[in-house]
Amino acid sequence: MIIQAIRSIIFYIFFILNTAIVAIILGTLSLFKKRGWYRFGWVIAQYWGYSTLFFLRFIVGIKTIILGEENIPKGGCIIGSKHQSDWDIFAIFPKVGRPSFIAKKILLDIPFFGWAARDFDTISVNRKMKSKAIPEMNRQAKEAIKNGCKIIIFPEGTRKAPLAENDYRYGIAKMYQDLDVPVVPVALNSGLFWARNALVLWPGTATARFLPPIPKGLDPDEMHAMLKETIEKHTNELILEAEKEGLSAPISKEFREKLDLLKQDLSS
Repeated sequence: MIIQAIRSIIFYIFFILNTAIVAIILGTLSLFKKRGWYRFGWVIAQYWGYSTLFFLRFIVGIKTIILGEENIPKGGCIIGSKHQSDWDIFAIFPKVGRPSFIAKKILLDIPFFGWAARDFDTISVNRKMKSKAIPEMNRQAKEAIKNGCKIIIFPEGTRKAPLAENDYRYGIAKMYQDLDVPVVPVALNSGLFWARNALVLWPGTATARFLPPIPKGLDPDEMHAMLKETIEKHTNELILEAEKEGLSAPISKEFREKLDLLKQDLSS
């Protein structure tokens, strides 16, 4: 426990310093917007993602596996992903070509980081407006699709602990209807190793799986139900696979009970 805590502290130091340097470089570039800056900036952004995964692997022992990349369409689409950890961002965005994340408006007001994020097709959403924010969010999403982006959205709106009760918001269904593009579900198990607000990170293999796309043109309610069922089913499978291989993180009694109940449900 002590050794892993020290390793986690070292990772956070590298991660914060690396992120600050990248944000300053990208933020400064975005102010000048010289010809070809986006391509150069995207190289730096990819470096940020891959370097973070490198630090996770060699400092705290979290390996990364991404499955199902062949399920990502060539054209515009929505990537609807489970969200358990900050790992999800670094693991997903380098794989989708030109990504467009949906982020809280307050994040885009941060100097350097926010400046760069705005110029990388990030979609701003003001959560204080609640349902009234959806039309503006979808307007920005349409522009991002025209720019050749794939929209990355976490349908539950926030990070959820593994096997926690799910809460899929309806905003993705409205976006699906307005954009008329397919939705690619993404299942993952990253919260087993890098939990929300965790000070200690635990070794293991964090896995994300891009699943076959849900085609465009379906009833939004039908798509929403399919998305939830698909993500939850495959996320549970990834969690059970990781548990079978052995988890290094301490397991609470409550989580053990949920695991046992899940196993019973699958075996019945």
